[in-house]
Amino acid sequence: MQTPICDLLGCEVPIFAFSHCRDVVAAVTRAGGFGVLGASTGSPEQLEVELAWLDEHTGGRPYGVDVIVPSTYDERAEVPPAELEAMIPDGHRAFQDRLLTEAGVPELPDDERARLRAELAAGRGGMTPDGARRLVKVALAHPSVRMVVSALGAPPPDVVEDLKAHDVVVGALCGKASHARRQIEAGVQVVVAQGTEAGGHTGEISTMVLVPEVVAVADGRAAVLAAGGISHGSQIAAALAMGADGVWCGTIWLGTRESELDDFERAALYATPTEGTARRRARTGKTVRMTRSELSEAWERPGAPGYLPTPLQGVLYNEAHARVVRARRGDLWSFPAGQSVGAVTGETGVADVMYRLQSEYGEAVERLAAVNDREDLS
Repeated sequence: MQTPICDLLGCEVPIFAFSHCRDVVAAVTRAGGFGVLGASTGSPEQLEVELAWLDEHTGGRPYGVDVIVPSTYDERAEVPPAELEAMIPDGHRAFQDRLLTEAGVPELPDDERARLRAELAAGRGGMTPDGARRLVKVALAHPSVRMVVSALGAPPPDVVEDLKAHDVVVGALCGKASHARRQIEAGVQVVVAQGTEAGGHTGEISTMVLVPEVVAVADGRAAVLAAGGISHGSQIAAALAMGADGVWCGTIWLGTRESELDDFERAALYATPTEGTARRRARTGKTVRMTRSELSEAWERPGAPGYLPTPLQGVLYNEAHARVVRARRGDLWSFPAGQSVGAVTGETGVADVMYRLQSEYGEAVERLAAVNDREDLS
């Protein structure tokens, strides 16, 4: 399964794992893949702790970091939490509180609410231009960080130049071929073609359609990773057949025992069928593919208030999400996840998933070889 990107980044197989959980990143990296830590929602101090831990638990193998380096941003990202909450209209807060109260979901204790606000404040700081640059600076201080990926398009020119000066590979996610073209022209070396099947912020074009288009645009100038709905080794074979250099996976790691989800959240995830996700704006104000629930769908119904702009919608929704998790209410629980969630049906380990993907890939290649043999005989 080795492709040129394995030589570029120093991994054994081109299976890339995006996760906000350092345990998943380390386990995938140790198993021969390439783990990428989602770092945009933390402070530089938190990132330093995470990367120091990864350095100790990856055996010297290379891994990556995913950040958001916006060229433009909403200045409300730097407003103190108390002031930000004051900007939320009373009608929106009343709508959400009424929904949860009628469902019997208790409010958060004061200490938990304070902790949540502090975490949100730290996370928003990482999404400002200066805050993201501080995260990149932390990443560059760790020699094992081999790639930095920008989640929202190509990083600014100064960041690209800084990364390349440190011999760190520049990556970026895209949802359209036109995005990929601009990213490559800006110096991106690895383009992640993310289809609409993917979890989180994602576009409208399917992976099967998007990948060949991005491969054509890249034309050898950048490596391409296929992302969105990938949960089987046969899909890896298909991605390579379409010209991709590897695959980028996220949802399949959520069900592992190493993931950041607790037992309640994993059980809710296992119960979600393939058709149980939708692109909704309830979580952040921007379109996110997430598992559907009574909470996510309430905002879509007639009479619901309009979505708030980012980051106000996220501030409102995150507190509701924390209340739902604390109350252990699976009917109200939603989490960013792709359509491959239907393949996540029970607890497993990262190493088991890595083995399964490679085994299924081998079987798919053998099936294709058998087809070729039949054609040769005819």
